[in-house]
Amino acid sequence: MDSLAVNVLDATSLISTFGLIGILAIIFAETGLLVGFFFPGDSMLFLAGVAASSSAEKVVGTSLPLTWLLIGSPLCAVAGAQLGHFIGAKAGPKMFAKPNSKLFKKEYVDKAEHYFEKFGPAKAVVLARFIPIVRTFLNPVAGVLEMPARKFFVWNVVGGVVWTVGIILAGYWLGDAIGDSIDKYLLPGIAVIVLVSLLPIFIEVYRERKAKKRAGAEVTEAAEEPVGN
Repeated sequence: MDSLAVNVLDATSLISTFGLIGILAIIFAETGLLVGFFFPGDSMLFLAGVAASSSAEKVVGTSLPLTWLLIGSPLCAVAGAQLGHFIGAKAGPKMFAKPNSKLFKKEYVDKAEHYFEKFGPAKAVVLARFIPIVRTFLNPVAGVLEMPARKFFVWNVVGGVVWTVGIILAGYWLGDAIGDSIDKYLLPGIAVIVLVSLLPIFIEVYRERKAKKRAGAEVTEAAEEPVGN
C-alpha cells in the first residue's frame, strides 16, 4: 500500500500500512510529542489487538505478533510520556506561551492542567491515558508544574501498562472469540472500549460531587443547630 495514501486518522489504515513498528512509533509520538495528539490511540490499540488474533486478515488485512505488541506498546507509551515530562520540566511555562495554530491550541493545555489540578498528580497521570488529547498534553504540563520525575515515572508506568495492555488484550480476545462474525461486533466493541476507558473519569467525578454534596449537607446542618446561650 502506498504510504502517501494512508489516512492518519484511521486506525485500520495506520496498522495495515505501517505494521508493528508504525504502531509503536505512533504510541510514542502521541504520548511524547505535542504534534501527536491527533492520532487515534485507543481505537488503534484495540484494532492492533484484533490484528494479533485469528480475525487479523479479515479485519485489518495484516497480522501482528501479540507478544511484541504487549512488550513494545507499554515501553513506547512510558518512554513517550517521560520525554514529554522532561521537555516540560526543562522548557518551563514558556513552552506553552505561543499563539494558537492548527497544531497548538491553548485550550488543550488548559484541559490537561484542569485534570492535573482536579485529580492530583498521581491520578491525573494514570487517568489521562484514557482521554484523547489530554494524554498528550498532560505529560509536559506535569513537567512544567514540577511534578517530581521519580513520582511521575511510577504513575506513568502504571498508566502506560494498564492503557496499552488492557486495550490490546480486549481487541485480541474479541477477535478470537467472535471470529468470522467480528465485522458485526467491531464498532460496538470499539464503542465499549471507549466507554470503559472513560469509566475511571466518571467515577472520580461522581466521588467528587458526592463529597461536595456531603460537605454542603454538613455545613447546612451545622448552621441549623441552635446556638447555645
